[in-house]
Amino acid sequence: MLINDTDFIKRPLHIKGKVRNVYDLGDKLLIVVTDRISAFDVVFPNLIPNKGKVLNSISEFWFDYTKDVIDNHVITTDVSQYPEEFSQFKEELQGRSMLVKKIKMVEAECIVRGYLEGSGLKDYQKTGTICGLKLPAGLKQAEKLPEPIFTPSTKAAEGHDENVSFQVLENTIGSELANKLKEISLALYIKASKHAESRGLILADTKFEFGILDGKLVIGDEMFTPDSSRFWAMDEYEPGRPQKSFDKQYLREYLEASNWNKQPPAPVLPEDVVKKTEAKYIEAYERITGKKLD
Repeated sequence: MLINDTDFIKRPLHIKGKVRNVYDLGDKLLIVVTDRISAFDVVFPNLIPNKGKVLNSISEFWFDYTKDVIDNHVITTDVSQYPEEFSQFKEELQGRSMLVKKIKMVEAECIVRGYLEGSGLKDYQKTGTICGLKLPAGLKQAEKLPEPIFTPSTKAAEGHDENVSFQVLENTIGSELANKLKEISLALYIKASKHAESRGLILADTKFEFGILDGKLVIGDEMFTPDSSRFWAMDEYEPGRPQKSFDKQYLREYLEASNWNKQPPAPVLPEDVVKKTEAKYIEAYERITGKKLD
């Protein structure tokens, strides 16, 4: 079953993201992960089979794996434990949704980088720094950094988020909270990196979103998914060039080679691109969790 819209749910749509539909249930939220896919901030007409299940299941795995580092917003992913009104939609929701506590989100994206890639690479090539942090000269693309670094960005209502220095984050949300976010983000990255390495994967970088519940910091949104993190195959890793990723990189590379101008509307993707993208997501799930996707 492919899921695009979730109009069958008769509750207020709290947030409609590029991939997730979030419903307001009072003191709780229902997050449904669709099979939509976006690249370059544009949503495509194609759906990617199993993508929603992969993203939801990977987040579920990591929320459980890291609960000794920080509490999270998950209540359950078992539809039979959702409010009664959702029982009729068990087939649509099971495996691709989670019931979560409603938390007040912190207005910051918490990014940790262990390797030099993406917007961090671009900043480094221009200035020798990322988010104001000076890095050694002569680092190559995808090279491992001397130690993981915390590089926050602002939450933009529209367009791209903007990388900022730690000082700007402190000024925005306060020094105590900023330092707590940095400490926990680095601890989460280090714990997840060790697990990834045991599965033959490199966790190059990732981003988190945190919130406050009853005065306590908790983690929300998604965790260490191929949409929020770069995973590379350890046996194919070679600094100085782009790496093969278990994320949307395959799709991005296809689009870069096409004539699309990266403006809406997005083009229809060929069937082989859809199939290869699906295979990348499923492989990411199976490599990370050690399980087969149900």
